[in-house]
Amino acid sequence: MADLFTPDPDTTAPLAERLRPKTIDEVIGQQHLLGPGKPLRAAFESGRLHSMILWGPPGTGKTTLARLMADAFDAKFIAISAVLGGVKDIREAVERAQAAQTAGRRTVVFVDEVHRFNKSQQDAFLPHVESGLFTFIGATTENPSFEVNSALLSRATVHVLKSLADDDLNTLLERAHRLLNAPQLTEPAAKRLVAYADGDARRLLNAYENLVNTAGDATVFDEPLLEKSLGEQLRRYDKGGEQFYDTISALHKAVRGSDPDASLYWLVRMLDGGVDPRYAARRLIRMASEDIGLADPRALSVALDATGTYERLGSPEGELALAQAVVYLAMAPKSNALYAAFGAARAFVTQDGTRAVPLRLRNAPTRLMKRLDYGKGYRYAHNEPGGFAAGERYWPDDVDGPVFYEPTDRGLEARIAERLDELRRLNEEARKKK
Repeated sequence: MADLFTPDPDTTAPLAERLRPKTIDEVIGQQHLLGPGKPLRAAFESGRLHSMILWGPPGTGKTTLARLMADAFDAKFIAISAVLGGVKDIREAVERAQAAQTAGRRTVVFVDEVHRFNKSQQDAFLPHVESGLFTFIGATTENPSFEVNSALLSRATVHVLKSLADDDLNTLLERAHRLLNAPQLTEPAAKRLVAYADGDARRLLNAYENLVNTAGDATVFDEPLLEKSLGEQLRRYDKGGEQFYDTISALHKAVRGSDPDASLYWLVRMLDGGVDPRYAARRLIRMASEDIGLADPRALSVALDATGTYERLGSPEGELALAQAVVYLAMAPKSNALYAAFGAARAFVTQDGTRAVPLRLRNAPTRLMKRLDYGKGYRYAHNEPGGFAAGERYWPDDVDGPVFYEPTDRGLEARIAERLDELRRLNEEARKKK
């Protein structure tokens, strides 16, 4: 089917703005939201505008969709950047929405990068969303489950936007080519440009516009010209369609597999591709707990120290500390026993419900509590032989405590396993004597 998109005639506007869709039918991608019978299509067609969070990578159309909704419902569109804005901007938006309401017009308040607002700033929207003064639309590249207040999240529907597929980007590239009437891209150059965009429409259009502006009198756009135009950026982001999280997964698996060289490779790939080093540092902290645990407790300290060092030094100096941590984690003995035990304990508690704490294990800071036998019969371990109250039970009285933690025979856990076996033996002997 022919692409009937009509560009903005304003030749002074940036290319990305001139190619911004004016109707939902002109939107490229996001068919899981905009296709027939899908959530946002239904909202447009039913006339029922609802508050929402648009969650997705950069350049996937979050701002465009918000603007289209306001246009479709003839609503006043108020945009706030959480990066630059604050309480003053929120107050002004409320006043403008109240004026629009008085004039009989609806309002859409769009908050870009909503995760950058703190809790009190996000809370400021709640009473106005509830009263219906305006429809709230937040855009975020971060998981709203962690970055958006639960109160605001409960009042908004989360719609997940996806990175644009290569076919979508090629369609967008053809629109740009027709609009600018530029020389034809060779197929290899087009593929590299699409790969560089990595699902981001804005990045694609900005790169293409820069290419056109720097091409001079070139009659064809080939790879050498593309490399000259984008230079270092092209090499750093030319991922061939790989996804951001795939690289993180590869790093995690290389560390878990005790391969320091591959671990360094994937770390550098992440840094070279523009990943925030602080994000990489947080992943290392997770690896230290999940894949090493008590086999080498120092691994967590190494990861935390590397994170702190990076915070002090920044890039590029601080990145060496991350590399040091990656190699240490790769070479450390591995154990997921603690990770598995914690998961098993959570599952048990979820299924088992809440049981009473035995009286002997309760604290007794008041006379009343002592009269009620709080703490009565508790054996103080430091007063027992070897500092261990053999035979004592620390579970609720009506539970046969399952075993969650099973240490491996690797690293420090080998010694922990020996100690645990000895304590279990002493418990068993003491309980037989009762």
